[in-house]
Amino acid sequence: MGPGQESVWDYPRPPSVRHCDRAIRVVLGGETICQTSSSWQVLETSHPPTYYIPITAFVAGSLRPADGSSYCEAKGQAAYFDLVARNRIAHRAAWYYPTPEPAFAMLTDHLALYAGMTDACYVDDERVIPQPGSFYGGWITSEIIGPFKGYPGTSSW
Repeated sequence: MGPGQESVWDYPRPPSVRHCDRAIRVVLGGETICQTSSSWQVLETSHPPTYYIPITAFVAGSLRPADGSSYCEAKGQAAYFDLVARNRIAHRAAWYYPTPEPAFAMLTDHLALYAGMTDACYVDDERVIPQPGSFYGGWITSEIIGPFKGYPGTSSW
């Protein structure tokens, strides 16, 4: 592990949260639909950070409530959004916790998204690599070291 790098195997289980002041940008349909320099990272063993972005950082009209829900044992009941741009819709590409569990109350009015369902997501000016697998929402950047859950054969981790 090099200077400034962190291993996902040093992250806790159950997950923890830390504030992030790095620049986040999301591009969909060739448009920047989100920009912020204030987010939360959820950190969990074997997973790259999942970024939770303030709903207010999204361009008006770029979020549309979507059907369905899911449940996280740590954070609670999740609801979904479609991401919308003039030329593209990413169905159920983002989720949030309307009433998160108390330990995750800071995630209220913040949402996470699947980077692989957008044109690109950036942390500072680095394009992220989506966490592998269709269920996980972590964002891999050069300072995050795996191996990462989501690749074939990792479901039992």
